[in-house]
Amino acid sequence: MKHKVVSVLSGCSAGVRTAVFFLAVIASAGLWAQAEDPGNFEVRAGSTVLEDGVYYVDALISLRLPSQATQALQSQLPLTIRVEVQFLNRLRLWWDTVEHEVSQRSQLRYSRLTDRYIVYNINTGDRDSFVTLTGALEFLGRVDNLPVIDAALLDDDRRYDVRVRAILDKDDLPGPLRLLAFWRRDWSIDSDWLLWRLDDD
Repeated sequence: MKHKVVSVLSGCSAGVRTAVFFLAVIASAGLWAQAEDPGNFEVRAGSTVLEDGVYYVDALISLRLPSQATQALQSQLPLTIRVEVQFLNRLRLWWDTVEHEVSQRSQLRYSRLTDRYIVYNINTGDRDSFVTLTGALEFLGRVDNLPVIDAALLDDDRRYDVRVRAILDKDDLPGPLRLLAFWRRDWSIDSDWLLWRLDDD
């Protein structure tokens, strides 16, 4: 039976062999088992600051990964966490519209060689490392002075809301894991939106 499997794989495309490899990593890490912790993302605070004609957003986000995502990370599979910020045009007679939005994307990796967790800010290219996963997640959950929009682009006669949320971004997973994430709720986690009025700051 073992020789038959090797024979079949040898005739498969590179994409299929890659899929089998990643699924083997998942199985060896015990990722097929039911998650012990479903994880939780929560935006606890948010504010805007107008400085030199630009609106900046600060946010404090609590990030707790699902057990399966943590196990995947420790198997050296990267995770991407995306923080989304939207400026909403507050309309009276119909749904609010998104006036402007930005995303801050960060990749989280674990290095077995150094036994440290690496946070790479995809937007800026900055890189930081941490001894513990808790420290890395706390760092990821602090959004400081994120530039969002030039105040000149906003209409003085309109009122705006700002909202923030955090997402475990499945789109950046390797193809086989992205397919698995689509079907498994364990990999689908995002926070609720935290919303506040721009003129309340």
